[in-house]
Amino acid sequence: MTSADRRLTPRRRPQQVRAALTRERILTAATHVFAEYGYAAGTTNRIAERARMSIGSLYQYFPNKDAILAELLVRHIDRGAWAGADELDATPGSLKEVVRSLVRDAIDHHHDDPQLLRIMIEEAPVSSELIEAIDRHGKARVGQVREVLARHPDVGVQDLDMAAELVVGTVEMNTHKLMAAAQPIQVERLETELVAMISRYLQGDQ
Repeated sequence: MTSADRRLTPRRRPQQVRAALTRERILTAATHVFAEYGYAAGTTNRIAERARMSIGSLYQYFPNKDAILAELLVRHIDRGAWAGADELDATPGSLKEVVRSLVRDAIDHHHDDPQLLRIMIEEAPVSSELIEAIDRHGKARVGQVREVLARHPDVGVQDLDMAAELVVGTVEMNTHKLMAAAQPIQVERLETELVAMISRYLQGDQ
């Protein structure tokens, strides 16, 4: 482990329920503090105060606010599977709604707090854990999307592996960028244009 990784590694991985709940309190408090004060002014003292604990207790779990933000970003990226993908309608003519489900899943995950999302993108330090989370999430999401494309009769592209990579990359990159923009965007416009663009691509030469 490099010195940078040690700086970003939580000091205590809780084994007991009480310790796990305390760690969750710190992370929840940090999301509110970073959103309210920004990253520069979102100090560990403020996080500890919001979590209703001493600064010493906070430092038992995280060595600094960089480690807290890194953990929040890992959780954000490693968010789990595309909800409801296994139950999607795969009948002819339904491709657009399948794509809409994927886009909405990404939008819903980024919709709650654009300011915090912007802080995570701009300020979070890179660690080996973050890189592993990005790789793990990317592979899982691409594999899931490929499975959906493979069983849908409206998909006309020939290279499903590359298509899944492109679709996931397009959705994730644009959702991150536009949902974190300083100027608010109309979510409906983002959804409509992403769905139209990806659907046309996936239909291929049909």
